Amino acid sequence: MAQGTLLDIAKLNGTDKVVGLVEENMVYAPELSVAPGRTIRGTSYRTVSRDTYPGVGFRAANGGVTYTKSTFLNRLHECFIFSGNVRADVAVANAHEDGPEAFKSIEASGVMKQALIDIGSQFFYGTASDALGFPGLKTFHDAFTTELTARSIDTLVVDAGGTTASTGSSVYGVKFGESGIQFIFGNDSGLTLGEWFQQMVNDGTAGQDYLAHVASMNAWIGLQAANPYCVGRLKDATADAGKGVTDSRLEDLLALYPVGYKPDVWFMTRRSRRQLQQSRSVVVTSGVPQVTGKSGPLLSSGQDVSAPVPTEACGIPIVVTDSLVNTEALS
Repeated sequence: MAQGTLLDIAKLNGTDKVVGLVEENMVYAPELSVAPGRTIRGTSYRTVSRDTYPGVGFRAANGGVTYTKSTFLNRLHECFIFSGNVRADVAVANAHEDGPEAFKSIEASGVMKQALIDIGSQFFYGTASDALGFPGLKTFHDAFTTELTARSIDTLVVDAGGTTASTGSSVYGVKFGESGIQFIFGNDSGLTLGEWFQQMVNDGTAGQDYLAHVASMNAWIGLQAANPYCVGRLKDATADAGKGVTDSRLEDLLALYPVGYKPDVWFMTRRSRRQLQQSRSVVVTSGVPQVTGKSGPLLSSGQDVSAPVPTEACGIPIVVTDSLVNTEALS
């Protein structure tokens, strides 16, 4: 089911001057264009999920069954204040050949670009990116791994086995939706850019002020992860020989998801996508090569044949993002 994204929420809440900025800069954090979001009236809420079910089974005539009851988990989902200030020197803005409004738009676009980059990083790395922000996919995945291990249930993690320190990367398989991963925006609003006004501001030197156009961007933003099966991770994928991203490893990860929890997308870096592409490429030994199951032209022996740039794996779309990095610590 299609759900609203950050851009949709900006449009629906009538923040016209934000819509263009989000649309213009969404390329810098593509996860924000695919991850759904919802607004809430306050800044937090709780979800309840069933942890265990009541006991049932066959019984003998005149025999009883052991009584057990359901147990439940209560999870708190919170929004956190996200802000940015836009400032433009009045004299500089007036000197712009297209007028001060054009210059103010340029400054606002820069703030929005950085905002989306920061939110994208927070989406994956959470408090490791900004301690004052919301937990990210890695935080949730680590917590869910501990939870599932305690219940002797398979965890949604595959280790690519990389060994070179601080060169790791992850691929996340994410299930979106009300019972999975989604952004939450508090106070019934997404990113908002306030009205421009003029005020004297300081340049950082005592007594050195200038007149500036000023506006403030604000939001209450959080991330919901409603159950342990909404995020899986292929970890420690590095450039070490044989330790990158392959179809086989993604298939191993997919096999760990329970029925009904197939991820909606794979998030990965450009390096990870290239590794996946290379794992699908072939070297001709004789005759006609076979690339992804299709016959190619007759080529000479020993020639490399590159597979197409991957757009999916295991039938699941790939979203490439720079919000994930290739310098993760190995875990």
